[in-house]
Order: sequence, then C-alpha cells, then structure tokens
Amino acid sequence: MAETPVWLLFVAFSCLPLLPWCRGGDEAAVKGMFVFGSSLVDNGNNNFLRNSKARADYSPYGIDFPWGPSGRFSNGRNPVDVLGQLLMLPSLIPPFADPKTKGRRIAHGVNYASGGSGILDHTGSLTGEVMNLSTQIGNFEDKTLPELKAQLGKGGSRRVVANRFLSQYLFVVGTGGNDYLLNYFAGDDNNSTILSEFTRHLVSILSAQLKKLYDLGARKFVLFSIQAMGCVPVVRANVPTAKGGCVEAMNEAAILFNSRLRRLADASRRRRMPGSFVVYVNSYKIIRDIINNPIRSGFSETSEACCELSSATEDGRGILCRRGGRACGDRDAHVFFDGLHPTDAVNMRIAVKAYGSNLKAEAYPMNVGQLARLST
Repeated sequence: MAETPVWLLFVAFSCLPLLPWCRGGDEAAVKGMFVFGSSLVDNGNNNFLRNSKARADYSPYGIDFPWGPSGRFSNGRNPVDVLGQLLMLPSLIPPFADPKTKGRRIAHGVNYASGGSGILDHTGSLTGEVMNLSTQIGNFEDKTLPELKAQLGKGGSRRVVANRFLSQYLFVVGTGGNDYLLNYFAGDDNNSTILSEFTRHLVSILSAQLKKLYDLGARKFVLFSIQAMGCVPVVRANVPTAKGGCVEAMNEAAILFNSRLRRLADASRRRRMPGSFVVYVNSYKIIRDIINNPIRSGFSETSEACCELSSATEDGRGILCRRGGRACGDRDAHVFFDGLHPTDAVNMRIAVKAYGSNLKAEAYPMNVGQLARLST
C-alpha cells in the first residue's frame, strides 16, 4: 500500500476501538457527512424498520465493535465510520431512523442508508421493509434539512436561507449492488432487459437523485463503486465455477455499472451540477486487489464467510450471519464477514484508500482528503 500515506494506516488501525483520540483531534476539514445507500454503509437504520429482514442487530455482528451489534453489517466498522475518523469528525454519524437522531446529534450529519435497498424503488422487496434511495433523499429534504436550517438560522444568517452551509458537508452515496443481486439477477428482469440497458437506466436514475441533492445545496459528493459481486461467498456458493473462483458474469455487470458511475465524476460536475465536486471511489478494485493477492495485503481467506451463515430458508437467505452463530477467530485475515459484506479490516482499507490514495484508479479525480479541503 505504498501509494497510501503510512500515517493514514496508523490512524485507521489505532482507531479500531473508536478510542477518544480518534474523535475530534484536529479541526475537521468538513463539518460532517450525509450518507445514502445500502447495507455496505448502513449503520443501524434497519433496526428501526419493523418488517425488515435485512438486519444486523444481533451477534455475531459487532463482535469487534465497542458497543456490540449496532446494525452495521460487519464485525466492526463500515467504511463510512473509518472515513469519519480520518476526517477527524467528533462523533459517529447517527442513523436517521433512530428516534434520538435530532437536535445537536444531526449537526455533523446523518446516515440514511438502508440494508437491502437500491437505486430502483422496488429493489429490496425480497428483504421486507427497506428505505429506498428516493425515500432516503426525501427524508433528508423533508425532515433533516428543515431542522438543521432551523438550528443554524437562529442567528439570521443568509447562508442558511440559501443552503450554502451544505457545502461544508460531504454527501456520500454507496448503492447499486442490490439492484443486480436482489433484482436483475434474482428475478425476471434479466429475461426481458439487456444488461447494458438496465445499467444505463440505473445510472440515469442515480444521476437524477444526485442532481436533486445538488439542487438542495450539496456540493461535495463521494460515490462508492459497487463491489466485486461475483466474488462474494453467497454468489460463489450458489453459482459454482469450474475452479471455484469468482463468477465473472456478475463481476462484468459490476464493472459496467462502475464505468458509468465513474463518468459522473466528470460529466455531472461539468454539465448538470456546476460548482460541485464528485469523487469516485473504486472499492471494486480495492477489494479485488486483496482477493487477487491476499498475502501481500495481510489476508488469508478470500472466499469463505467468517461467520456461520443462515440457511436459505431463514430470513438471512444464506447471506447474513445466523443469529447467535459462531464467528471465526482470525477475522482480520478474512475478506468477508458474512455472505456479502466485508470485514472491518477490508472496510478500513477501502476508507483509507478513499481518503488518501494518490492512484486515480482507486480515487478519481482526487481523493476524499483533497475533496474535503477544497473551497466551494
């Protein structure tokens, strides 16, 4: 990882238990983050959805998280948690659906992400109740934004009226994978829709959603690519390959989506969102590099889940950990904690690369650290 400053690794590793010095050390370059997406960045919203089957509020999830199971689909942190630490934000970003997320708790951002959700409104129906992307953005616009403006507007600032204060926040979006895993490849859509057309439709909708956030005042965006879907344990188990490797047909769909997503880092800024900045984080490449050369990255298990998985007939559908089930002891050596989601160790690497990589193949056209320091 020579292309990433060594001090970033120190911060990320030393902040593993979220100790006090990880929060609020130096002055942050941004005021906070608003997070939208799926389970890869969900930090507990689905805990509060009564009919959701995509939940991680039970052990062994959170086995390495200071407060135990929190709704994060990991043994510890997700990439947004680590990114917040690297940005020196004073606290973790709270989940929108938590009734306590109000008042001062929203000052440094809110996380709206919902496990099982997608870009399309009907993605996630297999997992019960979810908050899709349009609902997440609606919650930001209709509930959080008015409250935040009321808090900041007590001094009568014109900046609040114009929503210019939102340029001090990062708008982080990590979604799209479920539209393939739980929609295109899971139903009949792939029988009637060409993959390229489906992907073009997805990115078009996502672009419109980003434009909506821009119109509300967002100026700094971070877009996470979808991961190597064909390499996750649940896909490997259900679509066996000759050599037990990744299912490349699934990965080709991810590559197609990601290539179009990356273009938004140029096109949306130039044409539809003047004065904005968009960073594309290639988490697909970051994870695939680990899988292709695990020993170099400090990993030894790249294909099996760390936790005992639920059966296909249970709510977890063979994707999530079995409630109260076993977890492996060498979690930092595993790429995947359950059938789909990375371990804390991988999430840490994604965030570190996003924040400080100088490789445009990993963070384009700049990294998140540079984005945070830009003036708008």
